[in-house]
Amino acid sequence: MSSWITSIEGTAAGEQAALVLALIAAFLHAVFGALQKGKHDPWLSRGAIDFSLLVISAPIALFLVPWPEGNVWFLLLGALAIHFVYKIGMALAFSRGAFTVVYPVVRGTGPLFTVIGAWIIFGESFSGVQWLGVLVLLGGIFGLAIYNLIHIDTQRETLVPALWLAVGTGALVAVYTTYDAYGIRATPDPFTFLAWFFFITALDFPIIAALRYRNMTHRPPLRPLLTRGLIGAFVAYGSFGSVMLATRLGKVGEAAVLRETSPVFAAIIGWLVLKETVGPRRIALMTLIAAGAVIVEMGGR
Repeated sequence: MSSWITSIEGTAAGEQAALVLALIAAFLHAVFGALQKGKHDPWLSRGAIDFSLLVISAPIALFLVPWPEGNVWFLLLGALAIHFVYKIGMALAFSRGAFTVVYPVVRGTGPLFTVIGAWIIFGESFSGVQWLGVLVLLGGIFGLAIYNLIHIDTQRETLVPALWLAVGTGALVAVYTTYDAYGIRATPDPFTFLAWFFFITALDFPIIAALRYRNMTHRPPLRPLLTRGLIGAFVAYGSFGSVMLATRLGKVGEAAVLRETSPVFAAIIGWLVLKETVGPRRIALMTLIAAGAVIVEMGGR
């Protein structure tokens, strides 16, 4: 698999694979966000997910892929720090705001900063048509968040701090997307970076969740929580793994923008699973998000 990935880098097949991987990441990231926001405390949900990631990733990292060499260790430690702060931000935001309000703001803030970061670090540039697509996509995302903010009837007293946290967390999305792209490109075997990334970045939240669980007056049953964590771990592999491979095979900025079609999937999940209302205006805004992504992709051809 590693040899196939490296063989299509810089080719048309690689660009096509990057497109597919980014869209897979979009869907799976919406699922991942819903799992963290669902009926369980988001701190416990994230801890359960990371615990499963730790257990699954350990044998893969230790025995199945080549070990990191040289500065890759420092890149992995940097990823641990960045993703720790990101996970704190997501847990704080989800604790204070509705999923369909918080999630679009987080995802909408990220791609703009990522495109700028990709220009600075990787020398990537967008055409005028692609920038138009970015604006259309962001208009849809933030329009969706504003619409949800107006009509939401739960957690309104904590919604303003939730939105500020969502904006800050969105900036962290841009930081980790650009940083992870640099890390996976700097590692000869991409699956070495992926395996060790999932192993190392999962070390922190199980401890936080365990301490939180111990101090709870009413503790939720562990079996459903751990089941959710196991499902979330496999979703995380698909989501974060797909977008990191996409940034290795294609442009970082394009992968980031295409991944941010995830609010479309998030709104559908919020409607079907979390029983949050979806109407014609929200459908129109989701169509804008999808149209923006299409413009970005077509503008790069």
